Amino acid sequence: MTRTLLPDADPALGPVVAVSAPARRRRRTGPPVSVLVAGGLLLLVVLVAVAPGLFTGGSPTATDPPAALRGPGAGHWFGTDQLGRDLYTRVLYGARPSLLLGFGSTLLSVVLGAAFGLASALGGRIADQVLMRVADALLALPALLLALLIVAVLGAGTVNVMLAIGIAFVPGYARLVRAEALVVRRSGYVESAVALGLPRRTIVLRHVLPNALAPLLTLAAVGFGTALIAASGLSFLGLGPAAPSPEWGALLSAGRDFLQTAWWIGVFPGAAVTVTVIAVNVVGRHVQERFTRRSAR
Repeated sequence: MTRTLLPDADPALGPVVAVSAPARRRRRTGPPVSVLVAGGLLLLVVLVAVAPGLFTGGSPTATDPPAALRGPGAGHWFGTDQLGRDLYTRVLYGARPSLLLGFGSTLLSVVLGAAFGLASALGGRIADQVLMRVADALLALPALLLALLIVAVLGAGTVNVMLAIGIAFVPGYARLVRAEALVVRRSGYVESAVALGLPRRTIVLRHVLPNALAPLLTLAAVGFGTALIAASGLSFLGLGPAAPSPEWGALLSAGRDFLQTAWWIGVFPGAAVTVTVIAVNVVGRHVQERFTRRSAR
């Protein structure tokens, strides 16, 4: 730190010390308000998924035929569906299967994409050519259409939808990991490790893998929202969890027949999906921007 005595300082007050600009503390600004709000909403959704009983004492499958198709009110905040089930309770209990579908498929995509990309980058020229051509063929189809094709082969159900979405998003993650692994493989510290005679497995696990996966995790934060939309879309088509599971996509599918007479059946589950995806994207984009700025330094 540079300390400078000002020549016009008052002798009665003693010397005045000026601190040079580089030594001044930089003011650290926190996350934007939008990110804080989105993070709070996301934490609330996760809490609802983990412990929905904290927010409602009802059952998501309890029917009350005389109360069918009642609008939102004091007794039923989100109204009731065609069987008299409380929609507020069903939307809250639907957070868990919806988030599990999104998280499970994203985790599967990241794991398979990392293995696919590393095998392509480190497996030699022939393996790289073959694996990348497979990735290009899969990328030629939209992810949701590819997931539909996989579900058509595997059949409907929660696990099959998770597998289908996870496999459909593998090519994008694989190409990212391959590109990062190729950059890391040519870096100075990897070349030094090779020159020192370290085993190939040690170099891959200690140097290549951690540095190649860092940008993948930030992309997965954004990809989770896309996976959640895809899972809700497949459930909307009747390919997800079987009834009476209160998954958000299934609730949307049930409400499409009552848009004119009972709009709340479709609006509130759709709002839950929309708010969750927006919150995930805002937080994910913020994490991605911070990682990009830190990597550029």
